Amino acid sequence: MNENTEAIKDFSSLGINGNLIIALNKLNISQPSLIQQKTIPEVLQKKNVIFESETGTGKTYAYLLPLIQNLEKSGSQEDKILILAPTYELASQIKTTASQITGLKASLFIGGTPIKRQIEVLKEKPQIIIGNPSRLLELIHLKKLKTQSIKALVLDEVDRLISVEIAEETKMLISNIPCDSQFIACSATLNQNTKNTLNRLFSNVEEVILPKEDILSKKISHYAIFAEIRDKISTLKNFILAENPEKALVFTSRADQVENIAQKLKYKKVDCMALHAKTDKKERKAAIDQFRNGKCRILVTSDLASRGLDIQGVTHIIQMDLPSNEDFFVHRSGRTARAGKTGINVVIGDEYEMRKYAALEKKFSLVVYPKMLYKGKLVNPGDVQGFDEK
Repeated sequence: MNENTEAIKDFSSLGINGNLIIALNKLNISQPSLIQQKTIPEVLQKKNVIFESETGTGKTYAYLLPLIQNLEKSGSQEDKILILAPTYELASQIKTTASQITGLKASLFIGGTPIKRQIEVLKEKPQIIIGNPSRLLELIHLKKLKTQSIKALVLDEVDRLISVEIAEETKMLISNIPCDSQFIACSATLNQNTKNTLNRLFSNVEEVILPKEDILSKKISHYAIFAEIRDKISTLKNFILAENPEKALVFTSRADQVENIAQKLKYKKVDCMALHAKTDKKERKAAIDQFRNGKCRILVTSDLASRGLDIQGVTHIIQMDLPSNEDFFVHRSGRTARAGKTGINVVIGDEYEMRKYAALEKKFSLVVYPKMLYKGKLVNPGDVQGFDEK
């Protein structure tokens, strides 16, 4: 692969055609990210590619642009690309992105939506099909989704798609795709087990693994606020009042705690919305939309929203606990400091979680700053005495 990326300044240099560049310009996107520079030429050549790049580096465009261009170039209305995503939110985001850059019909197929309605949508012959493995498998088994004309398959957030919970569904779906289809997989976190699995499933795979830009350590400031479990929500409320974040995502590993946290914040007159796996689809969309457009600046969620979501302007990530899977810490934190910006990641934890946070600090080469809330302000513990003297 060509290591010289210095000369590449625009998308035309990568082989992207004029109509797609015009669409990108309307979105104020003019310069490809490093992962796009590395990946787009490979995908345009119809190679099988797996790639890893940190959060906020434009992975969706890295595969969508060349795949759409190849689809438009084919001229056949029967040809399709199939994109798998682990969550409704990510799938919906991919559909929106595709619709912004092409006139080809993109459609969403997700569980929880009436299947009859989705069967009707398939009659409109969408060429960009996006969804989760279970619903797409259901449509294939009903012989409503024909797979013989699928020219490319994408696994977005592939590590999640081949995790224990949904691996069998993903593999079964892959077995229904023509062997000569192009294959793309990507994630911010690709471990060796994931790569080994993909290499067993697909042949002649080109790997694009970028050196870490250390967005986690260089672009994000990490804070630790100690709080016993019983005091966490009041600490969260006080932090929000002290910092007044422009846009904050509040994470908890326990889905059943999402509503509890949101209700207690609302009781304290802190405007927020809740999002978790059991939230109704319309409510989920409304929560994301209101958070995205700034009508609501605090979104409380489970790890459902940590995967792949690209919401502009998230200034603060607040973690009410630490996830058991360290990759989730990376995905949570990566919802801020996107597209070259900076952000703040805060962990509100008890003694056990502070020890766990210290281990993550060492593993990811972070600098974690202890903070405390004092007289309505967020301060360094060592500054409390001086604060009193002012």
